Amino acid sequence: MNKPIIQNIRNLCLGAAALATSGAAVAETAARPAAPDQLMGNRFLTFNTIVRVHQIEVSREVFHGPDESSVHRPEDARVFREAIEKAWPGGRITWAFSWQALHDEREQYQELRDLIVGYHHQFGDEITYIPGAYFAPMYNSREQVNLDLHEGLKRVSEIVGDGYRPNSVVAGFLSADSLRYLAEEEGIHVAQGTIWSQYAVDNGDGEGSLAYPYYPSREHHCKPAQSEEDFIDIVNLDGWTVDFLCARIPGARIVDGERWRSRQGVGPIETLLDMGTERGLHSMMTTTATHFDDGFERNGFAWVTVGWEMSLVEARKIYGYGDRNGMEGLHLWLTGIRERWPDAHLVTQGEFGELWREHFPNNDEIDYRFVHRGNGIRASEENKEIRWFMNQDFRLAMLRDWKEDGPEKVIDFTRYDLPAKEPADPEPGQHSRNWSLMNVLNQKGTRPQDVPTALTELSEDDQAFIRKRLPELFEEQP
Repeated sequence: MNKPIIQNIRNLCLGAAALATSGAAVAETAARPAAPDQLMGNRFLTFNTIVRVHQIEVSREVFHGPDESSVHRPEDARVFREAIEKAWPGGRITWAFSWQALHDEREQYQELRDLIVGYHHQFGDEITYIPGAYFAPMYNSREQVNLDLHEGLKRVSEIVGDGYRPNSVVAGFLSADSLRYLAEEEGIHVAQGTIWSQYAVDNGDGEGSLAYPYYPSREHHCKPAQSEEDFIDIVNLDGWTVDFLCARIPGARIVDGERWRSRQGVGPIETLLDMGTERGLHSMMTTTATHFDDGFERNGFAWVTVGWEMSLVEARKIYGYGDRNGMEGLHLWLTGIRERWPDAHLVTQGEFGELWREHFPNNDEIDYRFVHRGNGIRASEENKEIRWFMNQDFRLAMLRDWKEDGPEKVIDFTRYDLPAKEPADPEPGQHSRNWSLMNVLNQKGTRPQDVPTALTELSEDDQAFIRKRLPELFEEQP
């Protein structure tokens, strides 16, 4: 990447910081662009950020990881929000407050809450609650999570005022019971309640869902509802768009001196902060293009989503990223999207979810298809091509070496017609880590049966099940 361009972006970010420190506000925009009136034919970016006190707030009183209050200040929020407005004028993002951030009475948090309420009025941003800092069901009973959701959402309404109610919640993971609770008791019908391909990363596993929106089953949050009786009227969303090839990795591993990470995609931690601006941005743009180019043509709409914790504005202070904070990469990514796909919309999570819900009344017509070739960065091997098929009945992934015109092998076949069950509530003080849904074959390759298999070598029952949806795949076989 051109070094003078990067320096210019750095100067812009420093200028934004100076503006924030002086207390100057972003100029009011006379007319904010409205969300599209339909899902199909549009490209969407949703951008969530988390405001918290500790890195992982296991419960209302128990915390893991660093105290992040030193990087959750009004000036950090100003730099962050002004950088987004500069890169994407009129874009709207979603802010999710943790329990501690909602209730901390220190002056900086009072000012921070007031400031973000101002962004709701000025920019149209959504303000909501995150229970348990991404891992609520891994540490808390369903009853406690539901109580936290009720009281956390009530506190958000009190802070914003004027009868405000968010259209969605951010949660990382939520049990099927808590998703049902949100829909039936709180009247909220959009949730970021799954993290696609998450396994052996951070504090919880939830591998096995669709990568795009679906209505969850009452049996398991990763499973699309199979019938009217099984249906929960809430749109379950992924939290981070990742590179489909990198997603095969369970956690991370070292290959040829490089760290291959499953979460590499559009998130800043595995890209900009880990690899630097040039390589990180390339990874982010190629992942975005998989959805906004080929995916858009196949599916009729496209969606990319990212969670960018506010602490990452100055993450170098407490997380050891050297002089990297990702802000120049953020600017280049957002402006790059607008230049390449000028019709793309940056909307709140709630806006996107409600548009999807209007178009899809149930899971019957879901038919997501993706083809991705590697970008050559780490686990995104440039000689590999992966095809994903995702619908109400199953998800299916097929991998091949396209440069060698090698045979295609099934690396994931997850049937959603089979019974599924989530873990029981964790015992007090205990950790229930694995909330994954795995059955026939899983892309992570962590079980003895997870061996890449030719489509025609699957069981006759599995082949028949796939053929009902995708007969053309069998016509392709040699």
